[in-house]
Amino acid sequence: MQDEFAEQAAGIGALADPVRRSLYRYVVAQAGAVGREEAAAAVGVPVHTAKFHLDRLVADGLLETEFRRLSGRTGPGAGRPSKLYRRSSQELSISLPERRYDLAGEILATAIERSMRESVPVADAVRTAAAERGRRIAAEPAPADGPANGDDVEAPAGLEGVARVLARHGYEPRLSGDGQIRLANCPFDRLAGEYRDLVCGMNLALVEAVVAGLGAAGLDTAELDTELAPEPGFCCVRIRSGDR
Repeated sequence: MQDEFAEQAAGIGALADPVRRSLYRYVVAQAGAVGREEAAAAVGVPVHTAKFHLDRLVADGLLETEFRRLSGRTGPGAGRPSKLYRRSSQELSISLPERRYDLAGEILATAIERSMRESVPVADAVRTAAAERGRRIAAEPAPADGPANGDDVEAPAGLEGVARVLARHGYEPRLSGDGQIRLANCPFDRLAGEYRDLVCGMNLALVEAVVAGLGAAGLDTAELDTELAPEPGFCCVRIRSGDR
């Protein structure tokens, strides 16, 4: 998730340049792919300037290219295909602090579908869907070693491993010397403000499943307890080492 965050930040940052932003807005407003000459004329810049900025937008994942002869002719004498630009299929979104409403939407949609299909209470279906997603998160490739939260705190390997995984998903874990992980960010903060019981239950089920899944994969999480512990400025879920 950190690599994805960096890529999306770079892509959005590319639009800070006013010429680049104007070119992007022109290209995505067209029904089909456009050439650099057309784009340059539309925003009033030289073709070589448009080429530089359009190619930068491609490099940053905001535009894609295709090659086509604009004359429609084929065969000898038809000329070389032109490089055309169109909107990228890649989705870019960034928020600070990090929010994961896409993840919440995935969990809630899965839960509603299950509730309708199996006639189970929505809250139960949400917890089940969150647990399934938590197990998938635990099964993702392990993040690289490094501080889980930037603090110089010694902690059991199980706590550190859990913290690194949760950090990749926007929770901003804070390890403490008393064997606890407090989560300084709720990725579903706005939803939690309106639907606290439902979203906190979803968070708890997801984090519990992450801890259990990492334990099943070989991380020492047997002594870790996950609980609801609401505290101002923090996510409602806390993880603590049971031997502390």
